[in-house]
This record gives sequence, structure tokens and C-alpha cells, in this order.
Amino acid sequence: MVRTPLTPEERERGERLGRLLRAARGDRSMTEVAAEAGISAETLRKIETGRAPTPAFFTVAALARALGLSMDELAGWCALAGV
Repeated sequence: MVRTPLTPEERERGERLGRLLRAARGDRSMTEVAAEAGISAETLRKIETGRAPTPAFFTVAALARALGLSMDELAGWCALAGV
């Protein structure tokens, strides 16, 4: 199965998600937040750096819960154009 390449807008949206998650993590370690969300620290690193711009829904939901963010906040932030 061949995956369709992401558009520049999709990549930018993924980068915005990563920046928001990194800011929400604050002083907490990547390992701590990843463990609380039930994902690997490497997965969180890839999301935060934009190397995984389209993480699975349940991964995002688990991170939102671990970071005390609502899905509405995440969706709103990631949908903003030109940020």
C-alpha cells in the first residue's frame, strides 16, 4: 500500500500540534508524559518534532489527557492558518 504524500498544509498542521504538545509538556520529561499516555518516548519525540505529522487519533487523545488539554483545544490550535 502506497501512502499519499502529505500536503504542505498537513505538514504545517502536524508541526503546530507538535509545538502545542511540547509547550503543554512544560518541565515534565518526555519519558514521563509518554508513559502516562501509554506511548513510547520516541513516538512523542517524533510528534513533537513534526516527524510524525499525522499521529493516530487515540495517540493524540491519550496525550491530550496526559497533558490536561481538551481535544477541542488541540483541534482549534491545529486548524489555525498561518500560525
